[in-house]
Amino acid sequence: MPLRLPSFLTRPPAPAKPGKPETLPAMVEFASQSLPLVVRRNPRAKRLIMRLSPGATTLSVTAPPRMSAKVILDFIERHKGWAESRLGAAPAPVRIAEGALLPFRGGSLRIAHAPGHRVSRFETGPGETVLHVGGDPQHLARRVVDALKREARRDLQGAVDRHAAAVGLKPAALTLKDTTSRWGSCTADRRLAFSWRIVMAPPAVLDYLAAHEVAHFRQMNHGPKFWALCRDLCPDMDHGRAWLKREGAGLHAIVFD
Repeated sequence: MPLRLPSFLTRPPAPAKPGKPETLPAMVEFASQSLPLVVRRNPRAKRLIMRLSPGATTLSVTAPPRMSAKVILDFIERHKGWAESRLGAAPAPVRIAEGALLPFRGGSLRIAHAPGHRVSRFETGPGETVLHVGGDPQHLARRVVDALKREARRDLQGAVDRHAAAVGLKPAALTLKDTTSRWGSCTADRRLAFSWRIVMAPPAVLDYLAAHEVAHFRQMNHGPKFWALCRDLCPDMDHGRAWLKREGAGLHAIVFD
């Protein structure tokens, strides 16, 4: 007669209860303010990289896929001093409201809420340009963005067409975005994308950006031939590059919400 084993020896072991999933906070506290935390898992990342977004509105960390939340939080804690120093140097955020003053084409743009107006209208006066924005107050920021995008498209299209004629190739498309990692981009099939915020920069800076991306029509790299072509298209390119590095973060500090 076969030996019968106790049920606790024959019953398959119960699966282990999963541990509490690791979580990361939505915000990181600094001495002066709190910032949203964005953690991006990159399969190609070998180490942790921490960045402040242009305008210092978000703290982002790029991490390898399997790195634990504890390691990431320890890394942030060790480098808080670095972030604090950059927060102190970052331009103060500007929010869209009645009377707000924005940079625009190298000058100033004052926002004026005009509820009776159906269409946003630019009015150029001595010392500044005024943007009269109609509609309800809660839609003010969106209408300001729409107006700036229209002006950005007009300025960029004109600059791109001029530089494209110089290299003998036409763009396949031109789109506007609100990117923080780059001001412009160009694909191998000549599709251009620009940050619409560039319309707030001086016209010479916008012209450099357009020339930079059009130069990629002939040189899809940043080698010596590319920079030589870029300089041919925009002889004052050094000024444009320097301005974006020095002042670009200020354009990203303008909050449209």
